[in-house]
Amino acid sequence: MPSSVVAAIKYDVSSSTLRVIYVSGNVYDYKKVPEEIYKKMKTASSKGEFLNKEIKPNYEFEKIK
Repeated sequence: MPSSVVAAIKYDVSSSTLRVIYVSGNVYDYKKVPEEIYKKMKTASSKGEFLNKEIKPNYEFEKIK
């Protein structure tokens, strides 16, 4: 199901970085995210809800653009 908030997600295994590309065009990298969490987000029925509950409160981030 497409998300109204998240346009795409990408994961870099070597750095454990989750990149979230928002529908707005903003891009954020969330640091030290375990691959298992990325896989759960990938299959979540609501990417935005998963992001708000599991990613944002638990991982440091950096705004890329």
